[in-house]
Amino acid sequence: MANHKSALKRHRQSEKRRVHNRIFRTRVRTLVKKARTALAGKSADAAKEATRTAIRDLDMAASRGTLHPRNAARRKSRLMKQLAAMTASK
Repeated sequence: MANHKSALKRHRQSEKRRVHNRIFRTRVRTLVKKARTALAGKSADAAKEATRTAIRDLDMAASRGTLHPRNAARRKSRLMKQLAAMTASK
């Protein structure tokens, strides 16, 4: 544990940020999972909407600094690739 006043403050700040970032990271994971299950399903409209929602939250998490921008871009790319394959097959 930190002993100096500045180190204690730094610890409080990092803990606050960790909890705040965790909310967005969990939300992104949930929405990506929902998009993947929608892509595996039958409805193209539901898959398109779920993918759009997941991409919106991935962008938000990347802009906040919760996720690295390249990590978000990679996930978005994979979702869009799956969506394109799904729509092409139908």
